[in-house]
Amino acid sequence: MHIIELNEVEFDKYASNHRYRNYYQSSAYGRVMIESGLKVQYLGVINDLGQLIGSALLLCKNTFMGQKYGYIPRGPLFHYEDKNQVLEFTEKLKKYLGKQGYFYLKIDPYISLSLRDRKGTILNQNTQGNTIIENLKAAGFQYNGATKFFEDEKARWEAISKLDEEPDSLYRNLEKQTKNKIQKAIKCGVEIVQDPKNDVDLLYPLIKNKHTRPLEYYKSMQQSFQATQSFEVYYAKLNTENFVVNSKKLYEEEFSRNDKLTISMQNNQVKGTDMRKLINLKMESDKLVHTYKKDLVLATRLLKDYPEGIIIGGAAIIKYDHAVHLLIEGFHPFYKDMNPNYLLKWHIMEKYSKENYKYFNLNAITGEFQTPNKYSGLNEMKLGFHALGVEYIGEFNLVINSLTFGLYKNTTAYKKEH
Repeated sequence: MHIIELNEVEFDKYASNHRYRNYYQSSAYGRVMIESGLKVQYLGVINDLGQLIGSALLLCKNTFMGQKYGYIPRGPLFHYEDKNQVLEFTEKLKKYLGKQGYFYLKIDPYISLSLRDRKGTILNQNTQGNTIIENLKAAGFQYNGATKFFEDEKARWEAISKLDEEPDSLYRNLEKQTKNKIQKAIKCGVEIVQDPKNDVDLLYPLIKNKHTRPLEYYKSMQQSFQATQSFEVYYAKLNTENFVVNSKKLYEEEFSRNDKLTISMQNNQVKGTDMRKLINLKMESDKLVHTYKKDLVLATRLLKDYPEGIIIGGAAIIKYDHAVHLLIEGFHPFYKDMNPNYLLKWHIMEKYSKENYKYFNLNAITGEFQTPNKYSGLNEMKLGFHALGVEYIGEFNLVINSLTFGLYKNTTAYKKEH
């Protein structure tokens, strides 16, 4: 076994057919990283028969004392179940990278450990998962462990919905709260439109506070992945005219209902339990009348200011290997209660279920399903789309030069990562 360098074509040909394939291990993503200022190498693993049996997109993440810190995102692509092969591969990789001046390497193979329901109950488990972890540890990789939140470079937990049903059936399977929020968005006049140019300039102000990545990163993603028609941008647009019409209708209907409840309460024959029920209904109706009146006032003002409508949310997706991946999403905080992010995700699910895509990856969640925490809302929202929680194997580190790594551990850069 030995390590060689591949060109983009050779790498993509092998990587796109590997069982652990993913868009982070693609030349399209490699070009994005180059635009971001990182050095990229495409490595291949050759067995003694000259056959390609593994590959890796390697990033040079940083330098320290003239040596390099490497990262293989969602890789390498390799057969981890065979301990002897893992041992040999690791030995060859250390020698290869050592000669190139690397002192440290991080990997996080795209291997799932378990599937969970929205309560965290294990539905399916990778029987080889623990074997793979032990094989990597035996080869000298340090395991970061079963992290639950966002301690790793890439999320160790994601929410994934199957798209193998008709849209009507998919919708019925959504959580009740999710459906209610989708319907509220529609009633408010929110509509989903695709940007014909898939431009990220309008999207960036909606997402810039969710991540530290600059606008140029998303432009690079757009340019690189759109070359294969794999990148798309969608916007949630508030149709202000429809918002006025819908708000007026809701207000008038509830006002009429409120009137009828008032008349019923004035009936001297209604007493006891029936009266208490009427009082509760009237109180609920009073709140709705107040809410719908506020909405109507807001809708009227927005129609005056934005007669052509206003963008209140947006999302970018990447299509890869029969799956749609939610790259990033965001919305204007002022319009949060209109739930543009819910309608955006449902639109994407509905559209791609009709185009025979198999999965919708809603991106990161946490591995804490029971104990309330600051990310509980994130899990509730994404898993509400009839999604399963997918637990990945996690992150491993390989020390190549122990002396340099020992010094690096005391730096601010290392402490930020850990």
